Amino acid sequence: MELIRWNPMRDMFNLRHQMNHLFDDVFRPVARGDSRLSMGHRYPTVDIYDNDENIVITAELPGIDKTDIVIDVKGGVLTLKGERSFDNEVKEEKYYCRERTFGKFERVFRLPADVDFEKISADYKDGILKIDIPKPEEQKPKTITVN
Repeated sequence: MELIRWNPMRDMFNLRHQMNHLFDDVFRPVARGDSRLSMGHRYPTVDIYDNDENIVITAELPGIDKTDIVIDVKGGVLTLKGERSFDNEVKEEKYYCRERTFGKFERVFRLPADVDFEKISADYKDGILKIDIPKPEEQKPKTITVN
């Protein structure tokens, strides 16, 4: 039998690793494949970018009818919510793998205070929701010519 020298740093790293796994199991049920709990975990996925005229939010919502999508703006907060209906065509015991999620979802985004909320528009095409949030005039880039 070989003696192994005790290294307290190794034990601290192991403890940290175990704690990370503990928090992952609690706060990230997606990693465990529990689709019932995963809807609240950053779904739908979004991209937010600036195109000089607007702040744009694009969200992936494949398989959702546009009548099931609700966008609310109140108090400087934009809320995107809806529901993806469960597909009952296949019995539960016939699945080998199920990664798609079903049920209600909600994402909340804080908007800049000086946005004109009346001019926000949304378009839904091919499972992608695009929300255009016009920037106020003072935030738009201006080109100044040098004389």
